[in-house]
Amino acid sequence: MKSLNVALLTEGGMVLSLLPPHKAIRYRIINTSSKWNAMIAVENLSRRFHGLTAVDDLTFTIKPGEIVGFLGPNGAGKSTTMKMLTGFLTPSSGSVSIDDLSMSTQAKKIQQRIGYLPEGAPLYNDMTVFQFLHFIATVRGLKGATRRQRLKHVIDKVALQDVLNRRIEELSKGFRHRIGLAQALVHDPDILILDEPTDGLDPNQKHQVRELIRALSKEKIVIISTHILEEVTAVCNRTMIIAEGKLRFDGTPAELQQRSRYHQAVTLHFSYAADISGLAEIEGVDEMVVDRHSGDVTLFPEPGKLIMTAVVEHISHFRLPVDKFTIEDGRLEDVFREITTQESTQGEVTE
Repeated sequence: MKSLNVALLTEGGMVLSLLPPHKAIRYRIINTSSKWNAMIAVENLSRRFHGLTAVDDLTFTIKPGEIVGFLGPNGAGKSTTMKMLTGFLTPSSGSVSIDDLSMSTQAKKIQQRIGYLPEGAPLYNDMTVFQFLHFIATVRGLKGATRRQRLKHVIDKVALQDVLNRRIEELSKGFRHRIGLAQALVHDPDILILDEPTDGLDPNQKHQVRELIRALSKEKIVIISTHILEEVTAVCNRTMIIAEGKLRFDGTPAELQQRSRYHQAVTLHFSYAADISGLAEIEGVDEMVVDRHSGDVTLFPEPGKLIMTAVVEHISHFRLPVDKFTIEDGRLEDVFREITTQESTQGEVTE
């Protein structure tokens, strides 16, 4: 097989796309292994395309230890924001900085500290898994024992041992996605920006990747761009929602769930017909809704009220034939739809 030792990179060496061998240029990346306490600071960030505002005056900071779920509907400005955070796209106005380094003047230094998994991560299909990861490590400036150590680490962490000698084109979407994650980790970056990191993985693989992200977040910043709401509650400790280029929500997943009408609601199902009229009269119950299709009865609490104990006492006292009792965490789909379709007004972002 011909040697494919070249790639198309951003100025700082971040692999965003690959060129065919005959068109590629060899880059030498200086590896700096010293760690830092990275903090991302975004101020009044905007990006316009031919009069269309894709990102509109975003301001936020992200610190180590935070796993940020960056959510939004299609066309919300998520990908544009990610490209500006990585230095791949220049803002129309505003700034991105890491500690005291400005992306506008010191992009190379910043990009060397970033691991990026773009959607549809670029791979050389005719390489084996090991050849590709070895190539990326070399492009990243890793050599000798350090390169061997980092390759072994990411291969073990992402569980690629069984496919190292197989050609990438032969592998499933799930394996290809894990290879993309491995290349983002190989140089031990301070900042990880991951676009749909569990896309195409089976439940066991999702669990492994989420555990890996949690472990990495102890000393790194992790930003996950996703449309999968389950990902937010499963792995993130902070949620940012963008719509129409504006930041509409910034808070914890728990705070997001608390905005749901279903938060702390109680859903019941009965094994046979019974008189349920008294449920609506329980103190703290704001409304009772019966699903005629499933037979589920949902009791919605008044704002700030907890009704579980009162409902249990009522069921016990009247010996109601309950065969299912569920306390709702909150339905994120409803909250997401509400937030992303509302009109932009002052104070929409919750701190």
